[in-house]
Amino acid sequence: MLLERTRTFRCLNHRISQMVLEKIFMCNFLLHGCLEDAADSNNLCHIEKAYSTILSELGEDVDREGLLRTPLRAAKAMQFLTKGYKETTQDILNDAIFDENHEEMVIVKDIDLFSLCEHHLVPFYGKAHIAYLPNKKVVGLSKLARIVEIYSRRLQVQERLTKQIASAISEALEPAGVAVVIEAAHMCMVMRGVQKMNASTVTSVMLGRFHDDPEVRTEFLIRSEY
Repeated sequence: MLLERTRTFRCLNHRISQMVLEKIFMCNFLLHGCLEDAADSNNLCHIEKAYSTILSELGEDVDREGLLRTPLRAAKAMQFLTKGYKETTQDILNDAIFDENHEEMVIVKDIDLFSLCEHHLVPFYGKAHIAYLPNKKVVGLSKLARIVEIYSRRLQVQERLTKQIASAISEALEPAGVAVVIEAAHMCMVMRGVQKMNASTVTSVMLGRFHDDPEVRTEFLIRSEY
């Protein structure tokens, strides 16, 4: 009887300990979320005030009806357009890399992208074409588009954006090769400056066999119809 009570007590003690740990974990999780929300709200307030100052310095009346909520809207838009700073490839790829005996080229083309030029804070937009040669590992196809989204939702230059996308895929999959081509129109060339409406910019990064083997590189360019 005493042995049975001892076992029961230990079992209850173990369950109570588990419940306590779960409560502590949940409290920490909620606290972390609250702190993040508070930080985001504080940042939003600062950005809103900055936009209000900009409008005032441009000679606008920030108290007129059409502009009453413009600083807040602009602040929220800027947070969305730069949300890639808070995202990582590890976050999206953890459960999306699979062992697969496939070594032929995988291409995902015409991935829409939108970004902000870090020099003038005006948009550039276009399409990305991505290819990789699997080395016994493949990734969910939508994740390639997500990687484009992570790095394009930052203040960027197209050259760096292209390299970051290629490097992220290479580091995550360790493939035999990665190729990324981006073609984009830059509003800093269209809306201001030289004002060339039809100008587009093409950048590329070739890693591994795409860099070393001209036939592999040519196959990608032909199949992506670029």
